[in-house]
Amino acid sequence: MDPEHNTPSPMNETRHPTVLQILPSLNGGGVERGTVEMASALKERGWTPIVASSGGLMTHELKRIGVRHLTLPAGSKNPWVMRRNIKRLAGIIREYEVDIIHARSRAPAWSAYYAAKRTGAHFVTTFHAAYNRGGFLKNTYNAIMTKGERVIAISDFIADHILSNYDVAPEKVVTIPRGVDCRKFNPAAIHAERIIDMARSWGLPDGVPVIMLPGRLTRLKGHQTFIEALARIKDREFLALLVGSTEGRDAYCNELNAMVKSYGLEGRVQIKGHCDDMAVALMLSDVVVSATTVPEGFGRIAVEAQAMGRPVIATAHGGSMETIIDGETGWLVPVGDVEAMAAALASAIGLSWEAREAVATQAREHVKSHFDIERMCSSTIALYEDILEDCR
Repeated sequence: MDPEHNTPSPMNETRHPTVLQILPSLNGGGVERGTVEMASALKERGWTPIVASSGGLMTHELKRIGVRHLTLPAGSKNPWVMRRNIKRLAGIIREYEVDIIHARSRAPAWSAYYAAKRTGAHFVTTFHAAYNRGGFLKNTYNAIMTKGERVIAISDFIADHILSNYDVAPEKVVTIPRGVDCRKFNPAAIHAERIIDMARSWGLPDGVPVIMLPGRLTRLKGHQTFIEALARIKDREFLALLVGSTEGRDAYCNELNAMVKSYGLEGRVQIKGHCDDMAVALMLSDVVVSATTVPEGFGRIAVEAQAMGRPVIATAHGGSMETIIDGETGWLVPVGDVEAMAAALASAIGLSWEAREAVATQAREHVKSHFDIERMCSSTIALYEDILEDCR
């Protein structure tokens, strides 16, 4: 038999399935977080999880939970590198007897798809975003994400996008909303020492409302709209924090700092960079903002904030329309509407203690009922089991 076409060993009573998740990197973000959480859930179920990426800040989390990470240039769009990755992945599939390879991004999906075809492994994809459409080449590049035996959509918004833009059988598309760990993102689980340590390291003053915009420092996160809105309410007391990895975008950081200075907000708007303990960061905030200029597939940070009982302000598009109850657990504002954002910010920091507690209670219950991590992981594992059962 041609070794390039060997299939993984057949399932038996003594061997649990092995799932290889592949993504570009592990430098923080919703896709990366979901990958680590899924790996942890698989390990708890007795399966063998493996993650392949170019590495990053979160590889230590995999090591901590005893999950193997394999380093390869998974995020490269260079055709020659992608071609070499096919051979590398085929070797990994054979060596570790991988049953399912789960691709979470387009570039690695191309290599994973052909490696799965060579080896007979099952191929699953997750659509994490509504990828921009373009000409023939762009659309073909995107379409690899529809080639999975199952195509996971992280929200109804994404499922609608897939079915509206790609030639894919509806029965292949399965909506599994992203989840958050309500044990970790739980105010009762946060010890006072952690809060004090972060507040001290960030130099947070006592008694000043904290407004937080978490997320990578990219233009798509809407920092400019956020800063302009803050300028509209600068007669109010607040401290605004931009929390997220800069990933070398020094020019953009300089641009934001210049904008802050031009509005006379020096000291009141601060860039804090990557944070390893977002549960505590959210606990320190009075309101959390998602000002994205393009629709996000899910909008994980808004859900994490609600799990922590924090009111959320988000732009009214994409996954936020499914995760936030407008007027009850937060505010939805039109994209790029500075005045609406400013009004929502003023309302949020002006909430009475009683109103804030009511929002917190409803927000936590909303997340636990619809977006708990256990629901996400159980649904994904059930999907894996269906695929494996179908081939028996």
